[in-house]
Amino acid sequence: MTTQNPKYRPFPAVKMTQREWPSRVIDRAPIWCSVDLRDGNQALAVPMSVEEKLEYFALLVKLGFKEIEIGFPSASQIEFDFTRRLIEEKRIPDDVWVQVLVQSKEELIARTFESLKGAPRAIVHLYNSTSVAQRRIVFGLDKQGIVDIAVRGTRQIKSLVKTVPETKIRFQYSPESFSGTEVDFALEICEAVVNEWGATATEPIILNLPNTVELMMPNQYADMIEWFITHQKHPEKAIISLHTHNDRGTGVAATEMGLLAGATRVEGTLFGNGERTGNLDIVTVALNLLTQGVDSKLDFRDLPAVRDAYETWTKLEVPSRWPYGGDLVFTAFSGSHQDAINKGLKDRAAHPENSWEVPYLTIDPHDIGRNYRAIIRINSQSGKGGVAYVMEQEFGYVLPKAMHRDFGKIVNRVADERGEELPPEDILALFKSEYLDREQPLSFQGVSKMTPTGEGVECIIRVKRGNEVHQIRGHGNGPVAAFVHGLNDSGIIDSFEVVSYSEHSLGKGAEAKAVAYFEIKSGSGPTTFGAATDTNIEIASLKAVISALNRAGKNHAK
Repeated sequence: MTTQNPKYRPFPAVKMTQREWPSRVIDRAPIWCSVDLRDGNQALAVPMSVEEKLEYFALLVKLGFKEIEIGFPSASQIEFDFTRRLIEEKRIPDDVWVQVLVQSKEELIARTFESLKGAPRAIVHLYNSTSVAQRRIVFGLDKQGIVDIAVRGTRQIKSLVKTVPETKIRFQYSPESFSGTEVDFALEICEAVVNEWGATATEPIILNLPNTVELMMPNQYADMIEWFITHQKHPEKAIISLHTHNDRGTGVAATEMGLLAGATRVEGTLFGNGERTGNLDIVTVALNLLTQGVDSKLDFRDLPAVRDAYETWTKLEVPSRWPYGGDLVFTAFSGSHQDAINKGLKDRAAHPENSWEVPYLTIDPHDIGRNYRAIIRINSQSGKGGVAYVMEQEFGYVLPKAMHRDFGKIVNRVADERGEELPPEDILALFKSEYLDREQPLSFQGVSKMTPTGEGVECIIRVKRGNEVHQIRGHGNGPVAAFVHGLNDSGIIDSFEVVSYSEHSLGKGAEAKAVAYFEIKSGSGPTTFGAATDTNIEIASLKAVISALNRAGKNHAK
């Protein structure tokens, strides 16, 4: 049994006998309009200065925005001055439309046109509130009274176009609070504005249908958009634009569904800055398109730089889990995730011609200026694959697969003791102390003799134990085999055998070091790993044998 809280009521569904948007896909980018400098700026505790807005405008142009709402020039002198500077200093590129917002009031519209003189091209964005609540509570007007406000404003703007003959003017109308307006009334008022403006198929009006307050599920917003579009008398005369907010946390979904419903234009801000819970985050929608193979027409190849600029000018911080831009979005703490990412990246390197398919990563971080450094981070919950990945990607150590578990346990133990994440530098320090710097109780002192024989190699290698240096003599088919035989015959350790061995270079060039890894086994005990580096691969191998012996604890005198 369900109960209804009488204080609230369900959002009324649009009656749709047949809807097409659920079966569609988005196969092209919408027209983007940034409202960072107006809607975003007005929501800041400390609005941007004119100089900061100029820099922000230049960034938006660089990112590829062709329509930018620059402000509300009739609302304040700083907004007016900013508009004038853009125009007088010729900062507006030939292919960019600046958009100015104005309420449907006579004196505000007149002031707006004063601000636009000399602009190459501009979109005049008229709005008035149309929702049931605003009509009743704020304006005390019936539907016709609200229509009259919109039509009067449209008529005045049309008459003032001739006062800026050097400026190409386009017109946009928003039934503000479309989300709280009966959809048939929203269509009625928009049709009245379209007729008053005299829109044509070649010079269409922009009808912006804002989810000003997100009152409904995103599929219901899509229903409203599709109903509106399919019931227009002359759909060819209008560009349908979306402007969603995020009160329910579904602004991105509402926009994407609205595009499926037939809209072709989107207004929003970088990282979703805006009133209350914010505007639509254009970065997220654009990069969502990219993950589906759609060119967004916006350039976020250096997203960290965009984020830095945004945070500097707005004084806001992008949350660490924010899609694409947050510090942790390409990070995996879970061991199974780390292992899958590691394997996926290796598969990608082996098959770069294939479509992107790496577990847990929807996008290649390199495509947006991120790197792989932070993808794997290590704490007590991390697995062996993540530790191995850090060692390889950060420092070039390609640990043998059998060694992943050995070192992974060590890292996890330390992380658990500390109760915190281990940065890559700490992981490397652990590797060095555990493997590379293990010189007790045995330490390598050098090679006295390494002579080829008909059967292989004869060696004399100096090894120090305590205060005594031992001359380890041995024969074998190579330096390592000779050394192992000599150690087993020396009497200073328990006998052991080599289980596995691998080596590789660290870096390139004549001065590059080599690293060797040894796995040994003594008696019925577990196997033990050792590792060592040197500019000479043979010396690195000899040191790695000693590293393994020191870690095994099988170094007591006979």
